[in-house]
This record gives sequence, structure tokens and C-alpha cells, in this order.
Amino acid sequence: QVQLVESGGGSVQAGGSLRLSCAASGSTGRINCMSWFRQTPGKEREGVAQLYAPGDMTYYVDSVKGRFTISQDNAKNTLYLQMNGLKPEDTAVYFCAARWAIGGGFCAGARPSDYDYWGQGTQVTVSS
Repeated sequence: QVQLVESGGGSVQAGGSLRLSCAASGSTGRINCMSWFRQTPGKEREGVAQLYAPGDMTYYVDSVKGRFTISQDNAKNTLYLQMNGLKPEDTAVYFCAARWAIGGGFCAGARPSDYDYWGQGTQVTVSS
């Protein structure tokens, strides 16, 4: 089993920045694809960014390209999402998720149902 714990959410004004963290523990050798999703009430969970560990390949949804950066600290088993230039439409509960993928493309294209492990979520609120 793998446990994921997010932190770093909060409330900021538009244009501000936040950094989310996701600490992984347990059988971390079972995962090589880690992602950030977000969800607002009444909407499906949306993939925001993915990181495929072999080669540190990263992928982003168009709406966050150039503003968000996904990264990892292997020594700390922690995944990050640096969010700059935040907009009110970025307001959501953000989740980290992890799975084993056989390639970067499978990591980038994975749906929420493909992920085996999820964190509890952290709220991000951006005011105008």
C-alpha cells in the first residue's frame, strides 16, 4: 500500500502563488506515475499535471501550462505542485494520485479510475 498526504492549500488573491505538497509513504516502489487532479462541485475530476518518474517526464493540461510546475524530491518521497499566476477558475479541491504506468504516455493519458492511490485532498481558493 501507498499512503499519500497533501498539504499546502489555502486562500490567495488572483495572481498569487501556492505550493502544494504530497508526501508518499509505504510501498513507494509500486508507483512511478504521480499526478495532481482538481475537482469542483458538480464537475468531474480534472487532471492538472502528471510526472512520470523515469526520465522526469512532465505533462500539463493546457489551462495551467506556463503557470504550474510539477516536480518531485526523491529523497523526501514528495511530489510538489508550484502554482503561480493563480486565477479564480483554479479554485478547487486538489488531489494527488499515484499509479504504476508502463510509459510516459500512459501516465499522461490516465483517467482518475486508473489510479490506485489517492490523497485526501486540499482546498485551494483564489479570490478576484
